[in-house]
Amino acid sequence: MAVHEGKRKLESIPVGKLGVIPVEGCQKLGEKVDKYLVDWRTERENEHKGSLAFQGYQRNTYIIKTSIARFGTGEAKGTINESIRGMDLFLLCDICNYSLTYSLCGHENHMSPDDHYQDLKRIIAAVGGKARRLTVIMPFLYEGRQHKRSSRESLDCALALQELVRMGVDNIITFDAHDARVQNAIPLHGFETIQPAYQFMKGLLYHMNDLSIDTNHMMVISPDEGGMKRAIYLANVLGLDMGMFYKRRDYTRIVDGKNPIVAHEFLGASVEGKDMLVIDDMISSGESVLDVARQLKARKAGRIFIMSTFGLFTNGMETFDKAYQSGLICRVLTTNCIYQPPELLDREWYISCDMSKYIAFIIDTLNHDSSISDLLNPNNRIQSLVTRYKNGEV
Repeated sequence: MAVHEGKRKLESIPVGKLGVIPVEGCQKLGEKVDKYLVDWRTERENEHKGSLAFQGYQRNTYIIKTSIARFGTGEAKGTINESIRGMDLFLLCDICNYSLTYSLCGHENHMSPDDHYQDLKRIIAAVGGKARRLTVIMPFLYEGRQHKRSSRESLDCALALQELVRMGVDNIITFDAHDARVQNAIPLHGFETIQPAYQFMKGLLYHMNDLSIDTNHMMVISPDEGGMKRAIYLANVLGLDMGMFYKRRDYTRIVDGKNPIVAHEFLGASVEGKDMLVIDDMISSGESVLDVARQLKARKAGRIFIMSTFGLFTNGMETFDKAYQSGLICRVLTTNCIYQPPELLDREWYISCDMSKYIAFIIDTLNHDSSISDLLNPNNRIQSLVTRYKNGEV
């Protein structure tokens, strides 16, 4: 069951009537996903459309109306404003949307990941067990960086996953989890972590028309040992060499909750004159990835393209502006899975990789209880894209 020209042939009956709930802060992405679902299901030919199993299959929207009412103290309650009994519900949650605010005893308070996670639980609680199945799509996994315990520490991500399944969530879908082994906390429930490798290549090839994708002109770089797997995958699919940096840390000190990085040490073949694809899971402050870019430039690398699933830019974008102006970096690619401030979208060095169609594919397929294996491994789609690019068709 492959993807052909943006459509999927789905022959099984739906698990239940489809419902999509973008939790507050994720409406923009939810509306894009909804538009794809409406278009596909309007066009899809199905001989069983008149049967009871397909009741409500074609609708003008699949978004379920919900609201979060907040009291003056900052407390809140979640409300679902229409019937969801027997539905196959998909909840979209962006815990990184700091642009939303609420009044806290008269003070303006920006929503934190904790606030978004609490709102997600409020909506699940409002469902009250009436839905046939619950799937949470949380692109940036809540507390995903606190995935393992060292000494006397909280184990936040594992606790959150267990809490969600105890509330009745059947499946959790995330993108580029910091460490996928955190799913060991819920071994009897569905957990998928998805790599946006295809969307990165699509974004890069659609914006750059002079790339040579071969071992003599391009190389894939992992900025740390933790990201080796995604770099190895992309290098193998594209037929390129790869290199990696490992972070040498000072374990005698702790700064901002972690051991500071002393230096980035490089392992790999010569990078001289080659374009670099530096792939990582997230850009937080950006210091680490820009230091990697400096190290590569010191080794006479060509253009540097930074690909990161999540662009947080917690310290602002000025350092990236300077890096671009000085020729240190060429482009930065991140997805729209999390909030993107307008000033980021206006940057000349920035390429946004749209994930809404991909998420719609996943929702559409899972609602039919069909396999998403081909969606999880985009090897063939990347190969086809690169072939078309080399033939001048992109």
